[in-house]
Amino acid sequence: MIQQYLPAIKHRESTHFFLMAGPCAIEGEEIALRIAERIVEITDRHGIPFIFKGSYRKANRSRSDSFTGIGDEKALKILEKVGKTFGLPTVTDIHESQEAAVAAAYVDVLQIPAFLCRQTELLVAAAETGKVVNIKKGQFLSAASMKFAVDKVKDAGNDKILLTDRGNTFGYQDLIVDFRGLPEMQTFNVPTVMDCTHSLQQPNQISGVTGGKPELIETIAKAAIAVGADGLFIETHPDPANAKSDGANMLHLDLLEGLLEKLVRIREAIL
Repeated sequence: MIQQYLPAIKHRESTHFFLMAGPCAIEGEEIALRIAERIVEITDRHGIPFIFKGSYRKANRSRSDSFTGIGDEKALKILEKVGKTFGLPTVTDIHESQEAAVAAAYVDVLQIPAFLCRQTELLVAAAETGKVVNIKKGQFLSAASMKFAVDKVKDAGNDKILLTDRGNTFGYQDLIVDFRGLPEMQTFNVPTVMDCTHSLQQPNQISGVTGGKPELIETIAKAAIAVGADGLFIETHPDPANAKSDGANMLHLDLLEGLLEKLVRIREAIL
């Protein structure tokens, strides 16, 4: 479980980066298990610690007719089954304080969405569950500003914290990545993760459906490993074009192993 290898990651003792990966949203049991099984095969082969990711509910949607989930309890039970079936830690995002304890009963890591990273009550509620808390850096914040989010979780008695960069807002419909932020956030003595898929989103499109540049996922991932990221966050799906959420910026599952092979070589070269 992540609680066991978090100290090694925190103190840069792990020879490999870790991977948080899975579909954007939990769409059903069969596909969640299929994606998890494939990623387990790949990460086991390359010695990469793996945390399965899936949102049990999508609260931040542009349009009212966008997919938001298959039902909270149903999706959380699927996450729990994935974890038990493969012996994996699992992560899901929460959006309101009362969700923290509910989700914590099923998963190992509670993720704070970027837009909500300054919400004190949400951070404290997540911290008080005792679970690992992954805080995504707001698109509107500097890396230095994330120290205050870290302090809120620590002040609530929890030092099991990850910080994830997912790019900075650039104009109305694009994001850019400032890779100086990864080492800067590492100065807070917490593992730092690069979200290689959401950082390539093109939000606020006129259609109401977020766009993306998945062809640059490899570029972002390589750069993140080169500057010393402790982990990578990659949403992946066997059929991104028909995924129910964020398909425009997800990595096709068939491309994951080739990418990880390259990243492992980069990691070995910089150690």
